[in-house]
Amino acid sequence: MLDHRDKTNWGQFTSLVLVFFFWGFVAASNDILIPVFKKTFNLSNFQSQLVTSAYYIAYTVGTLLYLLISRILKYDILNKIGYKNGLIIGLLISASGSLIFIPAANTQSFILMISALFVVGLGFSLQQTVANPLAIAIGPTKTGSQRLTMAGGINNFGTTIGPLIVAFAIFGSAAVSNETADIESVKIPYLVLGATFILAAIFLKFSSLPNVAETEEVEKNNAQQPARSSVLQYPQLVLGMLAIFVYVGVEVSTASHLPIYMEKEMGFSTQAAAPFISLYWASLMIGRWGGAVSAFEIKGNTKKLLKFLAPYLAFIVFLVVNAIAKHDLTDFYIYPAIIIVMIIAEIFTKGNPIRMIIIFSLMGILALAIGTLTSGMVSVYAYTSTGLFCSTLWPSIFTVAIAGLGKHTNQGSNFLIMMIMGGGLIAPLQGRIADSVNVHFSYIVGILCFLYLVFYAVKIKGALKEQGIDFDNNTPQ
Repeated sequence: MLDHRDKTNWGQFTSLVLVFFFWGFVAASNDILIPVFKKTFNLSNFQSQLVTSAYYIAYTVGTLLYLLISRILKYDILNKIGYKNGLIIGLLISASGSLIFIPAANTQSFILMISALFVVGLGFSLQQTVANPLAIAIGPTKTGSQRLTMAGGINNFGTTIGPLIVAFAIFGSAAVSNETADIESVKIPYLVLGATFILAAIFLKFSSLPNVAETEEVEKNNAQQPARSSVLQYPQLVLGMLAIFVYVGVEVSTASHLPIYMEKEMGFSTQAAAPFISLYWASLMIGRWGGAVSAFEIKGNTKKLLKFLAPYLAFIVFLVVNAIAKHDLTDFYIYPAIIIVMIIAEIFTKGNPIRMIIIFSLMGILALAIGTLTSGMVSVYAYTSTGLFCSTLWPSIFTVAIAGLGKHTNQGSNFLIMMIMGGGLIAPLQGRIADSVNVHFSYIVGILCFLYLVFYAVKIKGALKEQGIDFDNNTPQ
């Protein structure tokens, strides 16, 4: 049995975070593909965002297929095949999607390109369904959100290096001459990625990760009230589904429109914008590394010191990666001053996921508002810093949304993963506004998304207390 409450099984956790890395690497790399496809296929802003749509809507389709197959077979297929095998199958599906890029590039087919991303996303949907609740379940309840935050930090290491590696692989000599990259240059990075997925599947096969679904144990430890007949009777989940939808939407849309904004309104090339895309995703890593400190059994001044140092350690990782890529680091030296704002905000949350949602969403609103009301590099730093305040929202929302679901936890996770489609719908919505008005104004979409997250946190706190769940008394300090 998994040791849900006494201590974290770090051996299992280490194996698990491997898939979190892949999600981040691919998601951030899509932001490099968008301007490349836009130029090659002469697409509008709306059409170019179909790259994002294909990838994120695949999460919804994959989840619906999972639920449909389970209903037809009359049993939960993950409970049948096991968590480890679920991750392995998901990796192999994603590998097949990566390999589709080869014929897609050979034929220069945009439809086949986004179909490849769709298949990659299908594999990720199965991986996400397993990995997120498992990260919470393999240790004490009170540090579940922090473990998921730590896994997210690994995810964002992938998002940090993804745009840089893919940009280098795609552009090559074009980066020197500032020419448009040949669309066939996408073959090499995705061929390597497909092979890596297969190797990761082999690694997980021989890892210590459990191949059983521990839903009964989770129910016994998490349920504070008698289980309800349907998972949709829990308000924390129903409202949490929309919260995941808008959160993924604002996270993805902010990043995917950043290179468009920098190119169209500031005159940057795609290659020159790549380090700033990397900084946006690194900002999520920076915030998550700081938030993950509470997952360790560290107390007192040592914990306070690490909460301060961990974000800057993540920022140093970003600088080192960009230095290796021979990018000019001058534009990034001001960013540590912005990071301190995030650290102060995190201190005020006291590790409470509900308070985290409220405070970080308000800071996200402030960041986007500053970006929209200013211009030049000030606006770029403001938009980029949104990543700092998105950093711990996913683990906080996920932890709150599945709290107290008991035997419905696995199904609840399915519904939450399904709502990742927000990234595929909100990004094109912002793209439509960008086409109609301008990219600058289109960030109003993100502000509205953050406003809903504030509403969700305030609304659900009372609903959870009625179920006997109080995060104020069950969070690490």
